[in-house]
Amino acid sequence: MASTVDEITIEYVDGGVTTIKELDKVVLTKGAWATIMFKYQDWDKKKEVYGPEKYSIRRYQKKNNEYRAKSKFNISSRDQAQQIIDVLTRWSSEAPAEAN
Repeated sequence: MASTVDEITIEYVDGGVTTIKELDKVVLTKGAWATIMFKYQDWDKKKEVYGPEKYSIRRYQKKNNEYRAKSKFNISSRDQAQQIIDVLTRWSSEAPAEAN
């Protein structure tokens, strides 16, 4: 378990093979709850190569001085990532909704 946000990784090694290769990470929030976005690739055992880039947004909770994974959302392709970017860009450029 990681005791700091900087120690958190999604890289995973199984039998000497890095099956999840972390390419980049951006910490979006820190504190008792941390939100981190990762860029990564999965190892394709049959082809013996890494697959296409994927993305994941993960939330971690710090308890007893250790961060534990609580939730994740995986973005499985560049196309899906671009759709999310497009929607967030549109929403963030609109006028704010009126509070009731």
